[in-house]
Amino acid sequence: MPKARKITGTAPLPQYIMPDESEPEYELILEQLQEYRNSLIGSSYYYIRSGNERSCLCRIVHGGGKVFFHEVVDHHKHGISDEDIDESVRRDTGSYTLPGFYSLSPHVEQKLRVLYDI
Repeated sequence: MPKARKITGTAPLPQYIMPDESEPEYELILEQLQEYRNSLIGSSYYYIRSGNERSCLCRIVHGGGKVFFHEVVDHHKHGISDEDIDESVRRDTGSYTLPGFYSLSPHVEQKLRVLYDI
């Protein structure tokens, strides 16, 4: 199968990032996400994750297993701008105790709920 190639200098989305030993355990991440109603949209838990280059919209589809991936979602396809993502990080109240994880702003949550008609 041919590999996806970079066209604009960034990898194609969605991307699936498997956490390494430096990441908190899956149960801890899921526990934090489950505490906040606004993170569950449809069957996925959404959050903002701060990376080396910039923050991005991510989700976890809880499967009950030990192996999981952070799915980096193409937020532009969901009607969410880079500024919306940055605003979520700026407005974060420190609800997640995990470093680099941020909750959705009410604006981003609303856009996702409208998209999924929830």
